[in-house]
Amino acid sequence: MTGDVTSGMTAGKRARAGDVATYALLALLTAFFLAPFVWLLSLSLRTSTEVFLGASRLIPDVPTLGNFERILSDPAFLTYLWNGLKLSVMGGGLAVALAIPAAYAFSRLRWRGMDALLIAILAVQMISPLVILVPLYRWLSALDLLNTHLTVIAVYGALGMPLAVWLLKVAFDAIPVEIEEAAFVDGASRWIVLTRLTLPLARPGIASAFILAMVMNWSQFLVPFILLERDGDWPVSVAIFNFAGSISASTTQLLAAACLVALIPAVTVFVLLQRMIVSALIAGAVKG
Repeated sequence: MTGDVTSGMTAGKRARAGDVATYALLALLTAFFLAPFVWLLSLSLRTSTEVFLGASRLIPDVPTLGNFERILSDPAFLTYLWNGLKLSVMGGGLAVALAIPAAYAFSRLRWRGMDALLIAILAVQMISPLVILVPLYRWLSALDLLNTHLTVIAVYGALGMPLAVWLLKVAFDAIPVEIEEAAFVDGASRWIVLTRLTLPLARPGIASAFILAMVMNWSQFLVPFILLERDGDWPVSVAIFNFAGSISASTTQLLAAACLVALIPAVTVFVLLQRMIVSALIAGAVKG
């Protein structure tokens, strides 16, 4: 009896030690990834004179929000923000619209080779856009489809569709088939069941797929950089890159402020909607 108690206490101590080690490692990783953002915030709050102090002083002597005011009062920068928002939202919406019928078919129908096709779709998601951009550019150039937002939105939709298919399949799998079968018995068609019954029940999953696709589009750089040449058509990611190539040391604080402003939408979406995203992602795993 004493031996069981001792072994239980030893196991408990090991478990606590493992928890401490895990949290310590997570804290180190968090500090590692947060350090660049802290430094970026420090730069964005400096005057042009304090930029030259470098890393010797993390907290500026005279913090200022003037850099943010200057950035946000620039009509060109607001145009870049609007372009990025428009392309991200419409591209995410297109990805979800294209993924809904495919995900529903994978969830409710069965055919030979379905699992292989699902793996193939996931493999497509793993391919970097850089691999296809050169032939895509030549093809779109031949069709005279460059320098239009509609082209970029179409590419965003195609790139975001594979992940959306997987996420929406999980959402549809979590909806009991018996609900749809009852509607079929009452004479409803497959289209009516999908649009009036299944999609409303899958709204959290659809919202999560849209949010993730939108955030991916917001951070996209290569596609708009290659396909858009006019300054007024650029999203904020491309605009910041071009601005970074032309700045001097005295305007570094403006670049830092612009980068932080560009980060705010994606970070805000994840912080506010993280519970809904996580619940939608694990919905299929807890079905039944």
